[in-house]
Amino acid sequence: MAPQREWFEKDYYQVLGVPSSASAKEIGKKYRELAKQYHPDAHPGSEERFKEISAAYNVLGDAERREEYDEVRRATAVGNPFARTASTSAPGGGPGGFHVDDLSDLIGNIFSRNGRRSGTVGAPTGGPQRGADLEASLNLSFLDAVHGVTTTVNLTGEVPCASCGGSGAAAGSRPMTCASCSGTGVIDDNQGMFSFSRTCPVCNGSGRIVEKPCPTCAGSGTQTRARQVKVRVPAGVEDGQRIRLKSRGGAGRSGGPAGDLYVTVHVGPHPVFTRRGKDLLVTVPVTYPEAVLGAEISVPTLERPVTLKVPAGSRSGRTLRLRGRGVPARSGAGDLLVTLEVAVPLEPSPEQTDLVRSLASVSDGEALRAARFAGSSS
Repeated sequence: MAPQREWFEKDYYQVLGVPSSASAKEIGKKYRELAKQYHPDAHPGSEERFKEISAAYNVLGDAERREEYDEVRRATAVGNPFARTASTSAPGGGPGGFHVDDLSDLIGNIFSRNGRRSGTVGAPTGGPQRGADLEASLNLSFLDAVHGVTTTVNLTGEVPCASCGGSGAAAGSRPMTCASCSGTGVIDDNQGMFSFSRTCPVCNGSGRIVEKPCPTCAGSGTQTRARQVKVRVPAGVEDGQRIRLKSRGGAGRSGGPAGDLYVTVHVGPHPVFTRRGKDLLVTVPVTYPEAVLGAEISVPTLERPVTLKVPAGSRSGRTLRLRGRGVPARSGAGDLLVTLEVAVPLEPSPEQTDLVRSLASVSDGEALRAARFAGSSS
């Protein structure tokens, strides 16, 4: 994929709030935090910020694109031959009418996706063009996210034209190679040490001539229509996680490959459980006698209730661990963390009141507090 104009104008590391040395894991974690914070569904009015965050992760979250982006940023920061003249130029931006804004166009395709260096500065991309990457959101229930699910997302975007199969040519004909640029889409203009290029005016940079355009798509090779895309969500997906569906994005032009589809997952709450990574968390009420004397209690899990032994003398807020009862994962299921909450009756019965008073008569609360806070005032 050739660098985009925005690569020269925006610092994607700054957009995500991570250093340029950040690992892929750190970038993914930061993206999920920001996507959750600024998602338009939860925070109306944050659409532009969300798009900016998604665009940054679209580049930095892909190892190959990040490498290209870093190389382009280094090239423009260190190797810009116009850096000295752009700020001292006459109206128009530089000697001979060079504009600073033209810099990104001038260097735009210095790198191609396969790493091949172009011998021409600013050569437009001719021939087949890759389709646009698309974004979509998917709302999942808590249990679907934990167990994984196959579902669909609805999109409206460009797809290959059904009539011409994406060629842009009418039935019975086919595109011809542009004789003016020999199919490259560009015309070179050698000027000393630099070779500048401009888009071929005959084929408009496509490298092809469609003599009989398809009447359905007017020669573009694409149509805009609604479609459904199947998404296989892996078990254990987290809120804000991004799933890449290769070649399921916008249709390519002139026979180019389709872009990718990035689906951001939003997980709904569960009435009983909360989640921390692979671990599930649940709060279970216990009576005062159960906490003092110990007991075996029933605890809910994702599958069925299990028995948990509460040790004698357990305080409210104590957390017990049930191993392997958390979120399933390839590396092994997480754990279920059970927090005990000693229940206090709001309206005790007369019998309960009498029993509590009897307990109070043999309990020394002042001595208990004195022992707990001994030395705190010294």
